[in-house]
Amino acid sequence: MSSLGNIMKKEIRELLTPGTLIPIIIFAIIFGSLGNAFGGATEKFDDPPIIGIINQDGSAISKLVYADFTARSNVVYNGTDFQEGIDVVMANDGAALFVISDNFGQNISENKSGVIQVYWIMNGAGLMDSFTSASADVVLQAVTMDLSRALIDTHYTDNSTVILSPINATQNTIFKGTQMDGVSPGMISAVMTGQGFIVPLIVVMVVIYAGSMVVTSMGSEKENKTLETLLTLPVRRTSIVFGKLAGAAIVGLILAAIYMVGLGYYMNSLTSGASLDLAQYGISLSIFDYVLVGISLFLSLLSALALCMILGIFTKNYKAAQTMTLPVTMLALIPMFVLMFSDFDTLPPLAQVLVFAIPFSQPIIAINSLMFGEVAIVLLGIAYEVAFALATMFIAVYLFKKDILLTGRVKSAHSKKGWRSFLVPRKPK
Repeated sequence: MSSLGNIMKKEIRELLTPGTLIPIIIFAIIFGSLGNAFGGATEKFDDPPIIGIINQDGSAISKLVYADFTARSNVVYNGTDFQEGIDVVMANDGAALFVISDNFGQNISENKSGVIQVYWIMNGAGLMDSFTSASADVVLQAVTMDLSRALIDTHYTDNSTVILSPINATQNTIFKGTQMDGVSPGMISAVMTGQGFIVPLIVVMVVIYAGSMVVTSMGSEKENKTLETLLTLPVRRTSIVFGKLAGAAIVGLILAAIYMVGLGYYMNSLTSGASLDLAQYGISLSIFDYVLVGISLFLSLLSALALCMILGIFTKNYKAAQTMTLPVTMLALIPMFVLMFSDFDTLPPLAQVLVFAIPFSQPIIAINSLMFGEVAIVLLGIAYEVAFALATMFIAVYLFKKDILLTGRVKSAHSKKGWRSFLVPRKPK
C-alpha cells in the first residue's frame, strides 16, 4: 500500500472510534424519529380548522355569516350553550368557538360593526401550537371579506367604515383551561416564549462550557501523560471520577448562576413593558417551583458531565477532544428547539417519549409544567435524571478501570483478544 493510503488508513482508524460513532448514530436516530413525528403532526394543518359556532342573532346577515363559517370550516358544535360549545371544541382539538352576538344584524343596519366574540382554544405556547388558531383566524378574515362583498353587492350600506370592517372580533383565549378575556393567542405566545427562553439557553451554554472542560481535560491529561501518573497514585478510581465530576459541576453551577443573573436582567428589561401579566391569571412560579427547577437544572448538568466523562475516556489527545462534546451539545439543542416550536403537552406521543428521554429536556419541561401546577411530571423527570446520572457515572467508573482509559480504543495495545479484553477483565499474573 502507498504512503498516502497508509496515512489515510491511520487517520481513519484514529478518528473512527466507537466514542465518535455511537453518539452520532444515536443523535441521527433521535432526529429522524422527531422529524417523522412532526411530519405526521403538521399534516392536520392542511385540513379545515375545527371550530364551534353559536348564533345568537336571527337576522339574515348573521345567517349569511354562519353559512360562510360552515362552508369554510369543520363545525363540530352549532348549539346555543356556551360551556357545552367550549367542551365540544376542546374535546375535538378544535381551534376556537365563535359567538355571533344577538345584535349582530342590527348593528350593521345602524352602520356599526357586528360583534363576534372569539374564544380561542390554546393548549400550548409553542410556535406550532398557534397554527390551529392561525388557520381559524384566516377563516375569520375570509368571512369578513365575504361579508364586505355582500354589503357592496346588495347596497346594504354606503358607510365605508362598516364595509371595510363589518365584523368586530373580540379576542378571548382559553389557555390550558384558564380563560383570559381580552387576550389573543399571540400575546400569550410572546410572553411564554420570552419567559421560557432563559432556562433552555442556560442549559445549552452550561453543557457546552462544562462538558468541553471535562472532555478537553481528559484529552490533555492523556496527551501530557499526567493521567497515567494519577492512576499510579493510591487513589480509588471511583474517587477520581467523582472528584472530576464534582469539580466540573461546581464550575458549571457558577457558570449557570452567572448566566441566570445576566439573562434574567436582560429578559426582565424586555418583558417589563409587556401588556400581559400572567400572574393575574394564576400562571406563575413559587419559591418551591424555583427550587425544583434548580434541582432539575443541576441534575441535567451532572448528566451532561457524566456523558462527557465517558466521551473523554475515548479520546486519545487534546486534538481529538475538541469534537467529542458535539453529540452532547446537539442533544441539548434538540429539546431547546423542539419545545420552542411545540409545547411538551401537545407533542405527538412518540416525540414526547424521545424528548423526555433526553435528560436536558427536564428543566425546560419543568418551567411550563410548574406554571400550571403539574408537579407530578416534574418529579418524574427529576427521578429520571437521578437514574440517568447514576447510570452514566457507573459506566464512567467501570470504563476507568479498563485499558481503554489510556489507549482510547476498545482493543488494548497489549492484548490480542479484541472485544473480549474490553468486556472481561484479565486475570492478574
